[in-house]
Amino acid sequence: MSSPLVATYSIAACDLNAGQWGVATQSKFLAVGSVVPWAEPEIGAIATQAYANPRYGPNGLQLLREGFSADEVVERLTAADEERDHRQLGVVDSRGGSATYTGSACYAWAGGRTGPCYAAQGNILVSEATVDALAATFEGTAGTPLAERLIECLAAAQAAGGDSRGQQASALLVVERDGGYGKLSDILVDLRVDDHERPVDELARLYRLHDAIFGKTPREEWVEVDEELAAELRERLARLGYEGELGDALFRWAGSENLEERMDGIGAIDPVVLEELRTR
Repeated sequence: MSSPLVATYSIAACDLNAGQWGVATQSKFLAVGSVVPWAEPEIGAIATQAYANPRYGPNGLQLLREGFSADEVVERLTAADEERDHRQLGVVDSRGGSATYTGSACYAWAGGRTGPCYAAQGNILVSEATVDALAATFEGTAGTPLAERLIECLAAAQAAGGDSRGQQASALLVVERDGGYGKLSDILVDLRVDDHERPVDELARLYRLHDAIFGKTPREEWVEVDEELAAELRERLARLGYEGELGDALFRWAGSENLEERMDGIGAIDPVVLEELRTR
């Protein structure tokens, strides 16, 4: 058997209202994020594991681009694979259709659950409770940003037993058309924990950092920069060595703190940026 054994649990999912697709996974397998998650905005998301066939990722996305449903993608990928009995696969398509596949030779416990906009699966698990937790958590967190939902799914699955061999690595991939850095990338979130005693907890910590830098506070919650606040900002920036015109000084400081994605003029300020400046 030439393929790597990726004994793991994962969930491929989408939020059609937000235009986001993603995959989250955890495994007792080094750098699991390099194998399992695949996604393309407005096309779909794929998780490939067990004796993983990494070509399921790009090949499956191509089939989704051609208009095949999640069920049809699973059928075509596995039918063409002589080692299908050792594979596990989850697919969500552009319409939120979902399918999961577990080959008959996957190590117990192995199986999957599907529902609108998600496919959850796992192998070499303590029990089916792990996959049940993935499904129940996704269904119970509607309205929460997709990345946060997927992390909550992983945490619930781990609490329900997780991979019977233990923990090692985790990953989160979420895509959205022009939703990434500078609106010039489709990658909204791409975080990996390659080797850690508590990879899901570490993934959650990294996501909090990511959200602080790249997240977006709703514009209606921004703080108006009146004369009093402008004076405060100038004073604080000057103490940090950023002098000159307020807009320029604030943007230079924000850039040095990797907060430029939260800047948009000087008429109002993102409260996350304001709080960060006030703590300096």
